[in-house]
Amino acid sequence: MRTRSLVLILFVFTSLKGFTQDPNFHIYLCFGQSNMEGSASIEPEDLIVSSRFKLMPSTDCKAVGKQKGFWYTAIPPLSQCGAGLSPADYFGRTMIQKLPDSISVGVINVAIGGCDIRLFDKEIYGDYTETYKESWFTDKIKAYGGNPYERLITMAKQAQKTGVIKGILLHQGETNQDDKNWPHYVKKVYRNMLEDLGLKAENVPLLAGEVVGEDQGGVCASMNKIINTLPQTIPTAHIVSSKGCTVREDHVHFDSDGVRELGKRYAEKMWTLEQGE
Repeated sequence: MRTRSLVLILFVFTSLKGFTQDPNFHIYLCFGQSNMEGSASIEPEDLIVSSRFKLMPSTDCKAVGKQKGFWYTAIPPLSQCGAGLSPADYFGRTMIQKLPDSISVGVINVAIGGCDIRLFDKEIYGDYTETYKESWFTDKIKAYGGNPYERLITMAKQAQKTGVIKGILLHQGETNQDDKNWPHYVKKVYRNMLEDLGLKAENVPLLAGEVVGEDQGGVCASMNKIINTLPQTIPTAHIVSSKGCTVREDHVHFDSDGVRELGKRYAEKMWTLEQGE
C-alpha cells in the first residue's frame, strides 16, 4: 500500500511539474551595458504592447507596480526603473509577430550603463563594480543586489518554472573597446550561464549586437571588428549588424528609431536560427 502511495505521489509531482513549464512560452535573457539597458527615449507608440510579450523585471519598480520575479506585459522600460527604450523591446514585439498566436515571448534584462563585460564574470565581478566611482554607476550595481550576474541567473531560474529559455541577447563592448580578449571574456560568461541554468549551447544561441558603427560616426566603432570575431571563439554566437541604425548626438547610443531597428534585427536573426536556416 505504501509503495502504491509513493508511486501516486511521484506521478502527481511529475505531472504538475510538466504542466508548470509551458513549452509555448519562449524566454530570452538580455544583458550588456547602456544600449541594452535602454538609453533612447520611450515614445507613445512604444507603450502599446501585446499581452503575448512579457517582462520579468530584474529590479523592483514600485512607482509602476512592478516586482522582480513576476511576469508583466512588457511595457518599457525593460531593465531598471527610469531606463529608456532597449533593443529587447522590439526584439520581443517582432518575435511575437513571427511566431504562432499560441506562443508568448518573455524577456529578462539585466544591463548596466558603462559596465565592463567582466562585471558579469561571477568569479571576478567584484573587481568591476566601481569601474566608475560616480553614484550613477554604483547605484545601478546596488539595484541588482551588488551582483548583476547573480540577479540574472536568479531571475532566469524563476522564469524556467514557467517557460523555456530559447536564447541570450548581448549588447556590450563600448567599455571594452579594442580589447582583443573580449571574445574570451564573453565566452566565459556565456559558458557559466549555460552551466548554471542547465542549458545546452546548441539549443540556446548567443546573439551579440554591433555598437554604433563607422557609418554613423561611432565613437567606439573600432570595437565592431572584435565583436565580429566572436563566432570564432563561440560557435553558437551570431552577430547582429548595426549598420544604418540611427544614433543620438553622442555617437555612442542609438536613438529611438535606431533601437527599434536593432531590436528587429535581433529578432530576425533569432527567427532564422530557430527555423534552422
